[in-house]
Amino acid sequence: MKDIRIGIIGGGLMGREMASAFARWCALIDVSVRPVLTSVADLNPATLAWFDCIPSCTQKTTDYHELLANPDVDVVYVAVPHNLHEKLYLDVLAAGKDLFAEKPFGIDLPSARRILDAVKSSGRFVRCSSEMPFFPGAQRAFELARKGEIGRVLEVVSGFHHSSDLDPTKAANWKRINATCGEGGALNDLGMHSCHLPLRLGWKPTRLFAQLQKGYPQRPDGKGGVTNCDTWDNALLHTWTTIADQEVPLRLEMKRLAPGATNTWFIEILGTDGGVRFSTAEPKTLWIFERGKEQWWKRTELGFGTPFKAVTGGIFEPGFPDVIQQMWAAYLMEREGLLEGRFGCATPEEAVATHEIFAAALESQRAGTVVSL
Repeated sequence: MKDIRIGIIGGGLMGREMASAFARWCALIDVSVRPVLTSVADLNPATLAWFDCIPSCTQKTTDYHELLANPDVDVVYVAVPHNLHEKLYLDVLAAGKDLFAEKPFGIDLPSARRILDAVKSSGRFVRCSSEMPFFPGAQRAFELARKGEIGRVLEVVSGFHHSSDLDPTKAANWKRINATCGEGGALNDLGMHSCHLPLRLGWKPTRLFAQLQKGYPQRPDGKGGVTNCDTWDNALLHTWTTIADQEVPLRLEMKRLAPGATNTWFIEILGTDGGVRFSTAEPKTLWIFERGKEQWWKRTELGFGTPFKAVTGGIFEPGFPDVIQQMWAAYLMEREGLLEGRFGCATPEEAVATHEIFAAALESQRAGTVVSL
């Protein structure tokens, strides 16, 4: 087992989630690499204190430059506000480290393109975080579509919903402000989740019409006052893509105000000979449409059929920590040239493609027209 030394810049919610995935790496049984967390950088000393529970993490610093100078770091995972992506990603590459970047890979399209240029010139291994396609149901949907088993594709819906922003008393954070989240708002925050599988299947939109919606214009600032919130909170992108020389409707949904949804990712692909539907609201369940003399939807319970095999019994259902770990296995195995046909993490090119979609959506919203990509 080869150890890969990991540094994390941004030790908050996702930084701790990644560290926890490393701590239970022994659950995976068909990988030949192992992540070892050696360093964490965060501006908040209280945040750094959580990592005291990880013996291998011997460097905890409030200056990320110290992490980048550490020879005991091979790969850097960065989870910071979007306005900091470009600066930190370029610094990671300049330090000669491989990068596991958070979405959306820069605050806007020009930033994402500059990051991609730096990736190409650096020669470093870089991927973008997107964990939801590693659910077994998502993998099955992807394979059915990739193999063309549903006939001519008639329509596709891919989306990500949550509802926590329905609460007007929820304090604003950096994701509610254009200066730190980016003008895209929910597009930047959730868009990679919606776009990853369609893009991997080659279904990039050729034109689109966007309907963007804002929620509460002000929220508590967490300090006893209120602050303005100017980001888009919901996005419906009605797009067209080309599949097998046919124009196909593709709807992309990204919502932070979706009543009843709790971090729900979903995809539905309908064709002339079949269809498939999966949602993380039912993580073990896959719906498959079959057309015969009669037409019907079949419900299948998948269990724990992840791309990288684990000690977990096949009858159990996967969850968010499991797909985070699967995503990291894909990143590290691909880095070693050992992915062997399994589903890989989002590429820098795919991340830039999402920004091209987001930029077209913003243009469509401003003009109220269909925009070509």
